Amino acid sequence: MGATRSRGGSYQPLSEINVTPFVDVMLVLLIIFMVTAPMMQQGIDVDLPETSTQPLRVTDEPLILTVKKDGRTFVGRKEIRPEDLKEKLAAIFEGRDSKELFLRADKAAPYGAVVKALAAAREAGAKKLGMVTEPE
Repeated sequence: MGATRSRGGSYQPLSEINVTPFVDVMLVLLIIFMVTAPMMQQGIDVDLPETSTQPLRVTDEPLILTVKKDGRTFVGRKEIRPEDLKEKLAAIFEGRDSKELFLRADKAAPYGAVVKALAAAREAGAKKLGMVTEPE
């Protein structure tokens, strides 16, 4: 079955590839990645305020300062006490080329906690401060 007879009476193998199993495997992998991709998001859940601004395009890994609605502050995914925030940020900025910081503050966070976090970031040497929001 896998060969054909040529004019001279000798058999030549067919060189056709059956792509059906390959397509089946690729579709299964596609479904697996589509299901697991939303579960791979990491970070701290906060309820961000909504604005009508354009998204920022960031090429470097940003430093993110998060203020939760109960007033707790996080740098990246690590919780930092508000009184230690200035020293920790200053130590982080010493080893970084960009003195850029993004603030993710819950819209129900106390105004005083957000302002204190911004002031600590400025005193630590942050040159650029950005605020993370969700589109309306």
